[in-house]
Formats: sequence, structure tokens, C-alpha cells
Amino acid sequence: MKKMNLKEEVQKRRTFAIISHPDAGKTTITEQLLLFSGAIRQAGTVKGKKTGQYAKSDWMDIEKKRGISVTSSVMEVDYDGHQVNIVDTPGHEDFSEDTYRTLMAVDAAVMVIDSAKGIEPQTKKLFQVCAMRGIPIFTFMNKLDRDGREPMDLVAELEDILGIDAYPMNWPIGMGKSLEGIYDIYNQRIELNHPEAEDPFLALDESGDLAQSHPIQSSIFYEEALENVQLLQEAGNDFDKEAILNGKLTPVFFGSALTGFGVQTFLDSFVDFAPAPGPVETQDGEVVSPLDPEMSGFIFKIQANMDPRHRDRIAFVRICSGSFEEGMTVKLARNDKKLKLNNTTRFMADSRENASEAVAGDIIGLYDTGNFQIGDSIYAGSQKVQFKPLPQFTPELFMKVTPKNVMKQKSFHKGVEQLVQEGAIQLYKTWFTEEYILGAVGHLQFEVFEDRLKNEYNSEVIMSSMGSKTARWIDEDDLDPNMSSSRNLLCKDRYGQPVFLFENNFAERWFQDKYPDVELKSLL
Repeated sequence: MKKMNLKEEVQKRRTFAIISHPDAGKTTITEQLLLFSGAIRQAGTVKGKKTGQYAKSDWMDIEKKRGISVTSSVMEVDYDGHQVNIVDTPGHEDFSEDTYRTLMAVDAAVMVIDSAKGIEPQTKKLFQVCAMRGIPIFTFMNKLDRDGREPMDLVAELEDILGIDAYPMNWPIGMGKSLEGIYDIYNQRIELNHPEAEDPFLALDESGDLAQSHPIQSSIFYEEALENVQLLQEAGNDFDKEAILNGKLTPVFFGSALTGFGVQTFLDSFVDFAPAPGPVETQDGEVVSPLDPEMSGFIFKIQANMDPRHRDRIAFVRICSGSFEEGMTVKLARNDKKLKLNNTTRFMADSRENASEAVAGDIIGLYDTGNFQIGDSIYAGSQKVQFKPLPQFTPELFMKVTPKNVMKQKSFHKGVEQLVQEGAIQLYKTWFTEEYILGAVGHLQFEVFEDRLKNEYNSEVIMSSMGSKTARWIDEDDLDPNMSSSRNLLCKDRYGQPVFLFENNFAERWFQDKYPDVELKSLL
């Protein structure tokens, strides 16, 4: 096999996540990106319940039934000389934790906004995570095929609510049934929505008008777009590539993911302006360069049963430096255990392939028999590499869970153990009786958990709500089991650490007053 040139290969990588509020069209745009890359022949849609043509990134049964994404999925495609690694994240707020961790593993984000609704709460939350990291954000104003809000209002709202400067790369000519095209400001051309000829592009002259006459010039929507573009050029922000790379300026694209209009123009600009993989900071403040020859990476996600036939468990690794080769030996930073990476996979559009090699910026899957935890760092060199810990949320809702059939205890325990390792739901046991309690950020997580236990592990369960509680950890040295009461239930987490589930804030304050020397800790 030809030896890879590490620098050249890393420069070709574009690794990004797609973020949005539910139903803004995030998974649909993922499909179109795969379509334009040639990775698939026909785009599915998350609304495909009747047709059976589901989105490629929605592989879980419950996603197909409900038409939502509830887990991050990774896809790798080649486009215009670049290897593009797309991470489609769940839009539903109950799965924010999965999305937050995924955002630690990408170099850029694509923010999809419904042009009829504008900035929605979940979009704002996820934007703030990207902003904290300072990663570039590319905005796609979606659903131009439907009537929506005034484009100028959408751009103003983007700047006002999110506090980021915006530079419209193109501008709609009409909307909904009146959509005639987009005025491509950056590329100085018009892209027609329904071109009579095969070529949808019309060149613009130096003054910004059409270089040759066309019927669209007589359209009131074209005149309106022309006025708005002139206003933007006089009073709007300047295009600044450095500001884009620093996350201070977002390029804005208008289009329709459902019809594919404007998607290719967006993708062409994205691979040109999105960054290649950059340095990653370690726990002790050092910086690991992607061009460091020694391979290192971190696990940001664990997923059970991606292939129900084999009951597999995949640990998703973001490679941060160097190159990976199949069969190489790495060390697990948490316990210095040596592991040989033999059974590895890469994620294509609708299939998985054996990963024989990969470089910084790539995301590969390691078949896991229980060695890995979310947040683990792995490294191949002699110098230990430990990346910063990933965010973990303190659960707010709790359920007691027991198997319906006591004869199926084995599959129940295996299912619970494997699903909690994915990090979306947390497992606790009561300190004295070891009853199972599940903790989650949102209620939908419990529904998905129950559905997957039944369908993937053949284990039906009884779940009884305990309502909302406040989970607080304490040091084992401070523990006196007599501290437990009906208002502050003493449990242990899956690592055996003592944790109290407080009934409410009053119960927590009462405990602090009674035991002032005991420190109560939350996860974040």
C-alpha cells in the first residue's frame, strides 16, 4: 500500500456536525449532501414512513417509526477532492448530551434554520456550545420552497439573537411557489430554480446585473433581490475568511434541502472555507498537532447494536493526530492498558467498511468488548496523551426499572448495562437493596430505552416514574449510610460512587444545613 503523506491527507479532511431545532430539515440536508457527493442514488426523507424510503442517517427502528433522529450518526463521503466526514446529530432537546459531546469531535458546524420559523430554542443552545469552542459555523436557511419570513428579517434575527455577524453568500429571488432562483453574491451569478437549459447558472457582469438578457430580469422578485443585495453590499458585513474560521462571522446560504436547490452551491463553498483538522488541547493544557506522527484520539460516543444481527458495540473515535493503521497497538490513557486495534470500521453513506487506515480529522469505529468509556483517550506514542473530559449532564428525571419476566433477568441486565454505556441514560442502584434506577435529561430518552430493550434485547420492562430529583455526588470518605432518608435517597452510580437523589431544593438545603462539612457535587 502506498504510504500516505500525512500533511496532504489531513488538509483534505472536513469534519463537521449538522445542528438544528427538530424538523428544521437537518437530516434532509444530510441526505442531499450524500446525494451530491455521489454516495447515494436517491435521497430518503425522515418523513418516509409510508414509502419505506428512510433517511440513511436514521438507522434505529424508533427513528424510522417516529421520523426523528435520536442518536448521532457518522457518514464519510468524497467530494471535490476532499474527504468530508458528516455527523448528523439529534435535534430533539432530550438528546442534547449526545449532541454536545459530538460537537467536541468536529472542526465546524452547519446550522440549519427553518426560514418560516427563524431561530428556535434548541438552535440557540447548540449554537452557544459551538461559540464556546470558537468553531466556524455555516448557516443554511432551509425550506425556501415554502413561503417563509423575509430574508432580511432572518439575517437580522441571526445577528441579534445569536450575537454573530452574518454574511449572506446568496439571496433568494422569490420564495415558495414564486421561488425563481437565488442571487449568488459570492460567485457573481444567478442560480435558476427551474432552468430551461441544463445549466442553471447565469453569469453577472461587474455591476452585478446579468451579463446577457434573460426573462428573469422582468420579474418583480428579481428586482427586489437586486435592491436587497445592493443594500447588503453597502451596509452589510464584509466577507472575511479569518472571521469565519474564528467563529465570528457566519456565511449564510439560502436553499431547499427537500428539493436540493442551493445545496451544491453551499457544499462547494463549505469545502473551500471550512477548516482542515486543527490542534486539540489536552487535559494538562498542552496542544496536540494533527501533524504529530504519533496517533492519538478520544472516544466521544458508544453505540450498541448498530447491526442487530451481530449485537455489536461500537466506540466512535475522533483521531486527533497522526495516522491510524489496522492492527496497531495503542494505550488507553485511563488505565494504561494496551489494546490492539484489529477490528475497526469506517462509516460510508449506507454501509460500513473495514478501516485499514485513517488520519487526524477522521472518525472511525472500534468494535468494543467493554474496554472503552465515553471520554477515553487513546495514544500510540511513548508520551501519555489525555484529552479534556467531555461534558456530562446531571439527570433531572428518574425511573425505577424492573424486568416483566424474572426468567429473563440475564437479557435485562445485559441490555441495561450496554445501553447505559452509550451515555444517554444513567444507571443508579439503591445503596441497600440495589434496585435499578434510571436517570435522564428528558422523557423521550426513557421511551427510546424501553423500546430498544424490547426490540434489541427481547426484554420487556416495567418502568415507574420517580419524577424529578436533584442528583448530587459526595466523596465516599464523607458518607454515613444513616444520611439516607425518604427525602434524600442514597444510591450508587455505575462506578460505585455514592450519590443522593434529593426530592427537591428544600431537601437539599436541609441536608447541607445538617451536614455542613459534606460537599455536594453535580456533574456539570
